[in-house]
Amino acid sequence: MSDKPSVLFVCVHNAGRSQMAAGWLRHLAGDTVAVRSAGSEPADRINPVAVEAMREVSIDITDQTPNRLSWDAAEASDVIVTMGCGDACPVFPGKRYEDWQLTDPAGQPLDVVRQVRDDIRLRVTALLADLGAKGEAA
Repeated sequence: MSDKPSVLFVCVHNAGRSQMAAGWLRHLAGDTVAVRSAGSEPADRINPVAVEAMREVSIDITDQTPNRLSWDAAEASDVIVTMGCGDACPVFPGKRYEDWQLTDPAGQPLDVVRQVRDDIRLRVTALLADLGAKGEAA
């Protein structure tokens, strides 16, 4: 890993879980970690309930758009965190992988998405500590 680790969050649609995780990591790590997110089958927009859940904790993800997972993004990342994309997420040799089993927020009410958001925060905080990156206090 370089002095500035890089993390890629991947889920199917890149509209909920991976966007919330990327939002948390950007918020908690500042510019100490390069943050990417992508999907194996990206949606055309971010899940509005995920946007609302993140807004409640003062994190704005409205400027993000779902992206297709690319070889370049994976190759440029030190850690790849998958979230429910199963076989649709290709394996890239030489990368550290984590698979986070999280409820898919698609079609879920705000209360459920809040739980997913809070679970993601705990996981991102642990990942940030593991990377040894200096970020804001979690």
